[in-house]
Amino acid sequence: MNRRTFAKQMASAVTLGVGGTALLGRVPPLEGAPAQSPAGAPTHMETMDDLLRVLAPSPQDRALVMPPKPRHIAMLTYPGMFALDLVGPYAVLSGLMNTQVHLVWKDRKPVDATGVQVLPSMTLADCPADLDVLMVPGGGAGTMALMRDPVVLAFLSDRASRAGFVTSVCTGALVLGAAGLLRGYRATTHWVAHDLLPSLGATPVKARVVVDRNRITAAGVSAGIDYGLALAATLSGETYARALQLNIEYDPQPPFHAGSPEGAGADITAAMRAMYEPVVALGRAAARG
Repeated sequence: MNRRTFAKQMASAVTLGVGGTALLGRVPPLEGAPAQSPAGAPTHMETMDDLLRVLAPSPQDRALVMPPKPRHIAMLTYPGMFALDLVGPYAVLSGLMNTQVHLVWKDRKPVDATGVQVLPSMTLADCPADLDVLMVPGGGAGTMALMRDPVVLAFLSDRASRAGFVTSVCTGALVLGAAGLLRGYRATTHWVAHDLLPSLGATPVKARVVVDRNRITAAGVSAGIDYGLALAATLSGETYARALQLNIEYDPQPPFHAGSPEGAGADITAAMRAMYEPVVALGRAAARG
């Protein structure tokens, strides 16, 4: 998002009195918003400067929040991925200023993300050569097939060689591993596939988000939001990341404490593990090459 777009969104929010709904992120202009602020209301730049005084009080903070050079984040899209693996981080990272988030695949036809249609914004061939962030979401059988896809693995290997951060959500870590990008790194993935990480050269760590040098991996599905916020803090500072968290009202209070094998209990975990075993077996075979 560039400074001009950000300022317009802020002005619309102030004019309509909606505050945080348009504070951060790539939201479209609000329908019906007056072209001019009413008399006495802050101007575009006054509103933006007031916000930045809180989120980025020092020149160093502003340089993080508003980098002079546009950032490029590439998120791989592909058939069979879990939509939330992509959408969760996108909701966070699309709120970074002067940052372009690209959804990339072999072509620009809609991709079926387990029932949700995702439209790639560019092809693998057109993806910028030098990326600030490369991210791979996870999924089921479609993800395991990706572990054997020479076109995708070559793309990941090439872009990762120059990327600032090489990252994944859920079983996307297995795809990174298949491309040889997790050898010697600590990493995590969805709990059901955790045991596959050593065969890909990674050291498994049971954590929501694992950071090892420029590798950032997240556990299953919803952990993508945690990953997005952790990455946003690294790129734009913790204060700005906190504002992004408030903007999406990420304040999880689940009705059940069943988001881990320990919380769900042995019976549910065993049943889920058995259900996923055919998919995990595909990943195990792909990891062996």
